[in-house]
Amino acid sequence: MVVSILRFVIELPENVTLKEKRRIIHSLKDKLYQKFKLSVAEIALNESHKFTQIGAVLVSNSKTHGEKVLHKALNYTEENVFGRLMDVTIFSEYY
Repeated sequence: MVVSILRFVIELPENVTLKEKRRIIHSLKDKLYQKFKLSVAEIALNESHKFTQIGAVLVSNSKTHGEKVLHKALNYTEENVFGRLMDVTIFSEYY
């Protein structure tokens, strides 16, 4: 079993409230699940107005397949997210 993991930080515009941030994150999580079947969560920077860290995982039997899907999800996020992506990491672990 291979677990492929995507982590990134989103820098949001300065005028975003926590309520707006939660709406943006919820929308992104739903879209990534619907389009790529990823498990997605806000994993850090929960109380920050300006930043959030998102984690997404995919379980498969192939490292190549898992990381390919995560790269597509990252490209989709870059095109559709309201903010700037930073500290992007994609890797896989075998279990």
